Amino acid sequence: MAHQLRDLHGAARAVAYLMLAAAPYNFVTGVLMKFGDPLPELIALGVTSVVLFVVGLACLRRPAAMPRLFWLIVPFAGAGVITALNVATRDATMGPQLFYLWPLLYAAMFLNRRFIAGTVAQISAGHAITAFQYQEGGQALLDWIAITVAMAMTGVVVAGLRERNDRLRAVLEAQATSDSLTGVANRRAFDAELDRMAGDVGPDHPLALIMIDVDHFKTINDTWGHAVGDLALRTVADALRGAAEDRENMVARLGGDEFAVLLRAAPYAAVRYVEHVRTRVRDTTGLPCGPPSLSIGIAVAPDHAQATDDLQKAADAALYRAKEGGRGRSMMAHLPVVSRAG
Repeated sequence: MAHQLRDLHGAARAVAYLMLAAAPYNFVTGVLMKFGDPLPELIALGVTSVVLFVVGLACLRRPAAMPRLFWLIVPFAGAGVITALNVATRDATMGPQLFYLWPLLYAAMFLNRRFIAGTVAQISAGHAITAFQYQEGGQALLDWIAITVAMAMTGVVVAGLRERNDRLRAVLEAQATSDSLTGVANRRAFDAELDRMAGDVGPDHPLALIMIDVDHFKTINDTWGHAVGDLALRTVADALRGAAEDRENMVARLGGDEFAVLLRAAPYAAVRYVEHVRTRVRDTTGLPCGPPSLSIGIAVAPDHAQATDDLQKAADAALYRAKEGGRGRSMMAHLPVVSRAG
């Protein structure tokens, strides 16, 4: 998404801590230390302090209750408040201008480059309002250029570091959740996806769990060598991925020669998927051992089970029957027995 917030938890803490720190600071420096200034200005600064405190507390305690738009306008609102306070206190010195770093860093950490550029532009304009109003022309120009350049460079550097960190994290996450040999998901990713997909299962939104074993895989390794065995596993993984027909799915290697597929499909569609897999494997050329044979068990929620544990047990039982029946075949799980009272 073009306007996606990267981290609600981190953004909420960043806003909350700033607001809760800025509220008493603003009250002390803008109200308590300014007695004698016009009463409307003191009231405005006092009300601003209260608003900052309330918003900060809301962000800390109930960030999910804040509207989505709030998190996107935070840097602009923050820069606007800082400009208003600088104008109200007639303070164009460099110290108060450092508060502009907060909205800039917020945008650089949690929003995209367009927001960063917009925040820099607003900071530049806001500081210009203060500097050219309360400083001499030459000094105001120098300070305005310095602030604008410093904020722009800070935004570029922080955004660059954040994007580099995102790329590194994506690589680490991929390594942690994928099988290095076949490129499909590993057991850890499979378990997490099973829980996620099973949370949205119903008669109109079924979930098929398909368990696959490569028949006589040890014989392939012993006869043709591990390199051919690895190639056979990659062939099966490619067939499992390629047969999904754009359905929501996950292919995982659970270990050794055992694979599993999660597929949004009813029983008939799951059987058709399995047949497509067999066709793809059978049409494979270039394997010294020939196309590997597959034993497959199929279970579908909610037809065969409701809970994830029961779904796995049903698919495992179907796979066991496929092996016991002579291997190289597919078996559908049995429908659960419904007891009738009386």
